Amino acid sequence: MRFGPNGLARAAVRFKPASFAGTFVALMMAALIVSACGILLETGVRASVPPQRYAGAPVVVAADQYARLVTGSGDSRSESAVPLPDRARVDTALAGRAERVPGVAAAVPDLTFPVRLGEGALTGHGWGSHLFTGTSLTSGTAPRAGEVVLDAAAARAAKAGPGDTVTLETAAGRADFRVSGLAAPGPGETAEGPTAWFSDARSPALAGHPGRADAIAVLAQDGGSAERDTGLAAGVRKALAGTGAEIRTGDGRGAVENSGLAYAEETLTGLGGSFGGIAALVAVFTMSGTVALSVAQRAREFALLRAIGATPRQIRRAVACEALLVAPLAGLIGCLPGIGLAHWWFGQLKERGAVPDAVELRVSWIPLVVAVSAGLVTALAAGWAAGRRPARIKPGRALAEASVERSRPGVIRTLIGLGALVGGAFFTVFAARSAGDDAANAALGVVMLFMLAVALLGPLVARLCAALLGLALDARGDAPATLAAANSRTNARRLASAITPIVLATAFASTLTFMHTSESRVAAGQVRAGTTADHVVTHPAGLSADAVGRAARTPGVQAAVGLLDTQVLVPVGSGGDRWLQGAAAQGVTGSGALLGRVQDLDVRDGRLDRIGAGRIAVDRMLARSAGVEVGDRLPMYLPDGTRTSPEVVAVYGRGIGLAAVTMDRAALDGHVTSGFATTLLVRGGDAKALAPLGTVTDAAGHAVGPTADRELNAWANYTMAAVLGGFAALAAVNTLVMTVLDRRRELGMLRLVGATRRQVMAMLRWEGLLVAVAGLALGTAIAAATLFPMVRGLTGESPYVPPLVYGSFAAAAVGLSLLAVLLPARGALRAREG
Repeated sequence: MRFGPNGLARAAVRFKPASFAGTFVALMMAALIVSACGILLETGVRASVPPQRYAGAPVVVAADQYARLVTGSGDSRSESAVPLPDRARVDTALAGRAERVPGVAAAVPDLTFPVRLGEGALTGHGWGSHLFTGTSLTSGTAPRAGEVVLDAAAARAAKAGPGDTVTLETAAGRADFRVSGLAAPGPGETAEGPTAWFSDARSPALAGHPGRADAIAVLAQDGGSAERDTGLAAGVRKALAGTGAEIRTGDGRGAVENSGLAYAEETLTGLGGSFGGIAALVAVFTMSGTVALSVAQRAREFALLRAIGATPRQIRRAVACEALLVAPLAGLIGCLPGIGLAHWWFGQLKERGAVPDAVELRVSWIPLVVAVSAGLVTALAAGWAAGRRPARIKPGRALAEASVERSRPGVIRTLIGLGALVGGAFFTVFAARSAGDDAANAALGVVMLFMLAVALLGPLVARLCAALLGLALDARGDAPATLAAANSRTNARRLASAITPIVLATAFASTLTFMHTSESRVAAGQVRAGTTADHVVTHPAGLSADAVGRAARTPGVQAAVGLLDTQVLVPVGSGGDRWLQGAAAQGVTGSGALLGRVQDLDVRDGRLDRIGAGRIAVDRMLARSAGVEVGDRLPMYLPDGTRTSPEVVAVYGRGIGLAAVTMDRAALDGHVTSGFATTLLVRGGDAKALAPLGTVTDAAGHAVGPTADRELNAWANYTMAAVLGGFAALAAVNTLVMTVLDRRRELGMLRLVGATRRQVMAMLRWEGLLVAVAGLALGTAIAAATLFPMVRGLTGESPYVPPLVYGSFAAAAVGLSLLAVLLPARGALRAREG
């Protein structure tokens, strides 16, 4: 029978199913993870939210909701954009300019702001918003200065109706308002809970942003059509040219009313892009190793084909056709659970508030085709690389190499592997000398380069591991252990293919998991040590403006300080490599001296009592990342994007658990949506006397609070560790099963020469244990080289590795390795004996 190249490939798949089953599984798993990450990335890129509040306004004018940092100049100029922590607002005067555009019926400044009603909370708006939300009066009249319109829920909470007076607290302070009427919220009102409407003239001041509005809703005359709305938007854009305002139409209006969309886009693109890139590299590592192992296991068949006249071109075409037969089908099947993984992942992000409910998962053909194509290209490349030598060398030499493993890897492969090893060492040193995100970014290079080095230098590394661990096996003196050590030394390539996935699983799972445990431990310790107040007061609606004063007047109270928690953006890095880093900030109501009595920030330089207008204190890690010290000015973006450069008057050491920036509360006026203090710290006094202000706990009870802010990061890290570690672990199991099934003839020979079944199984058990221990040792070393500079750069402390967690990783690696070796071996021996 004459076999053509395609016939060779089909025959190989038919008569050598074990090798191709392993390749099929590896390609399927790779397609699963790549397609899932690709779907998340596409969703992040194309994410949109249909307008609800602004559905009745064809055009919306809003400010740019991103802080932008420009670095370099000329050809090297680049701009980075980061979503603002709070809302940027527009000048209300722009409404007058927009209203003069032909075809505009009205341009309404819109505001949404918090209002306190006793112990409850309301959502405040300007009454003009009823023009586009559909809100209508059910009784009474529209509000004027000093008046308010309530919905039914707010009226019940206030126990008031038209003509009554209610006491409300806004950013402008506490004041009495006459209820001028009651209203039924329209379909555009998206606020959950009681709502209040104030006069348009007073709303900006009540919101704490005089002369500013969240957005301006532009309404068209005589209804609208798509063509008319386009012309209206063009007219408004021309009228407001040069003001920096953005003109939004269509789903772009939804992004204005839902500020969480920008963070959702960043989260999804980060998971799908950054993590997806890492996952794709891991998939390439594992796929390449599995395909190369499959080709190497058939080196004898290729040598025989060369001996009977097959040309090198035919061998290469056969390997390529094998990839074409296996890879597309494996990729298509892998994409199905990949879609399921993406749906689960996306749903979890929604549950944790990282993605708005209105955002929908986008599943198109693009990420699926990319996943299948990536698997196919990797399979072709790995097959070509692995089959190049048996196809090129003379038939006699090919038969010799198929019987005895080559002692040396290729020169080019070795040189590239050594280069990756040197590069990993360089990045380790660089990361150790860096701080903040510089250290984290460099540490990512460490783990990737060391993994590349292990993959390329696998046979050399495996031979070294076999030599070292083989000494311990030889020392036992029994036949199975000695034979296991000899097998490992002789078959270094086979050993390397089994070790590499375990190294991957250990390195990535340990790095992602222990990075979070280290940060959490440091943060929790700093909160415990830094909160020296006797009482901590909080309130779901925020603390009233006079809470600090009322607490200070309580008998026995020695110090009372209010804190408004928010976030600022700080340029960090050096030279042209600079970016914006989010930093937790606390605005202090009270003096820095009083703050020192309720919060121990561990001041390293400067004095807290100098905090005031234009003067701040910062954490030492942030100061190091930004390159500032006491006396320098620190450029930053306030929550709404306003630029400022306050003087650094103190540097402290507990900014990870508490806040990285400490500033005067007044500096945040007009730059945050809610001006109500988040926390009240009190020294002295009695908890019962403070109870009217809010929920009172002691310092120990407050210490668990900040960990909730890290819940999403913890979940993301653990999920990524599970996905990457699980993927690599399955690849390790797949590889071990392939190697054992390929050794059926060898195991049968051992039984024929007198080895008992128990001895054969014991030999395989020792080999599996050697593989697991070697993979754990190398993976742990790579994780340590990554974690130490990363954690020290981010926290200034050493990594924290919970023994039980690491022990579970080690137990999983050993258990999976033994199961992957012993189960198929038992079946193979039983089949031969049967």
